[in-house]
Amino acid sequence: MKISGAKLDKQSANFVASPNTSGEFSEDLPDTIVIHYTAGSSAESSVRTLTNSKVKASAHMVIGRDGAVTQLIPFNTIAWHAGESAWGDRRGLNKYSIGIELDNAGRLTKSGEQYISWFGRSYPEQEVIKAVHRNEEKLSYWHRFSEQQITKTYEICELLIDTYDIKSILGHEEISPGRKSDPGPAFPLDKLRERLLHSDRSDQGDNEMAGVDNPAVVTASMLNIRSGPNGGTQTIAQPLKNGTVVDIKDEKEGWYRVDVKMSGWVSKNFIKKAT
Repeated sequence: MKISGAKLDKQSANFVASPNTSGEFSEDLPDTIVIHYTAGSSAESSVRTLTNSKVKASAHMVIGRDGAVTQLIPFNTIAWHAGESAWGDRRGLNKYSIGIELDNAGRLTKSGEQYISWFGRSYPEQEVIKAVHRNEEKLSYWHRFSEQQITKTYEICELLIDTYDIKSILGHEEISPGRKSDPGPAFPLDKLRERLLHSDRSDQGDNEMAGVDNPAVVTASMLNIRSGPNGGTQTIAQPLKNGTVVDIKDEKEGWYRVDVKMSGWVSKNFIKKAT
């Protein structure tokens, strides 16, 4: 994957131009990435919306659940994704940032055994997590992001950091608190920016061990993290990948409570303590 002329190469992304722009960024910008979820029914419907001149919204790209990327605005051009927003002493983040939209239904409502989006679609339990939003205090249900989306977002953010002077990766929820809740707790935002902006990417494993009181490593290919110490409790985040460093905080009946930017329970059969 590469960027040429402020666009991803044709092998990495389709380009569908949006008319919803405010011209090119000022010198030395963009320096920020803002992550969103679409709260839509599909990547295709979101692309149609964000390229509609009557909607008055756009983003630099949409990432589908299969990891496919559609770019709508060149990276040297302002998109309309942040709206009324603020971060530090800045107001109106559109003129500072690249907007990445991920196809995801967002907050869900449980009705019986179903999890329903605002537009009426039902999602299976394996596509749902129960978690507390960073700006809220109560548990809610959220549509999971696919592993393909998370991996592609990581790759694109890494490329943007290497191409532009990116200093911040933010969620829409952070620059418009109370008004927006995306990307929400289903997206590993803190982990993404920690790895890309605050860690030595050449030696991430050692850095992850540093400062951890009781480190251990996930040995399963994918390990669910749950709200309680048994397999019948709710999963509360994306499964942990093989090699993920965790901090063991408690043990109960064959389970560890671990910290990985959040606290939850995992089967100890798939955890190897660091020596």
